[in-house]
This record gives sequence, structure tokens and C-alpha cells, in this order.
Amino acid sequence: QVQLAESGGGLVQAGGSLRLSCPASGRTFSTYAMGWFRQAPGKEREFVAAINWSGDIIYYQESVKGRFTISRDNAKNTLYLQMNSLKPEDTAVYYCAARASIASSVNRDEYRYWGQGTQVTVSS
Repeated sequence: QVQLAESGGGLVQAGGSLRLSCPASGRTFSTYAMGWFRQAPGKEREFVAAINWSGDIIYYQESVKGRFTISRDNAKNTLYLQMNSLKPEDTAVYYCAARASIASSVNRDEYRYWGQGTQVTVSS
């Protein structure tokens, strides 16, 4: 089992940056593919980025390509999301998630473990 706890959210002006972190409990972090998802008010939770166990296979939602960077440090059991050039439409609760597989996925339903979420608000 993996326990996840996101941090790093906050209020930022459009064009600004934030870095989300998601430390994971347990000694098997490197065997899980990881993902970031987000949920805006009144909308479904949507895929943002995913990374495989070794960090060499990465997927992004089209709207964040070139602005967001997902990465992981298996030695520190931590997942990251660097968000640059933030836009008001990026405002949402951001969740990290773990998939019981070394292969990454963009499918929300394939992730078994979820954090509690961290709020990101981008003002115009």
C-alpha cells in the first residue's frame, strides 16, 4: 500500500510558477507508475501528467505541454510537478496518484492510490 500527501499548492498570478510535491510512504515507490490529475469546481477529475517507474516514459495533457514538467526521485520516494506560465484555467485541486504497475497511464481509473489534493489558484 502507498500513502500520498501533496503539497506546494497556493495562490499565484497568471504567468507565475508553482512546484507541487508528493512524497509517498513505503519502500516500493519505484515499482509504481505515478500521475497528476486535477479537478476544477463542477468538472470531472482530469489527467494532467503521468510518469513510469524509471521516469523515461512521460505523458502530458495537451493543454499543459511545454508548461508543466513531471518528474520523480525514487531515492526520495517523491513525485513532482513543476508548473510554469500558469493560466487561470489551471485553477483546480491537484491530486497525485499511484498505479500498481511500472507502466504509466493516462486513464484515471487505473490508479489505485490517491492523495488528498492540494489547491492551486491562478488569478488573472
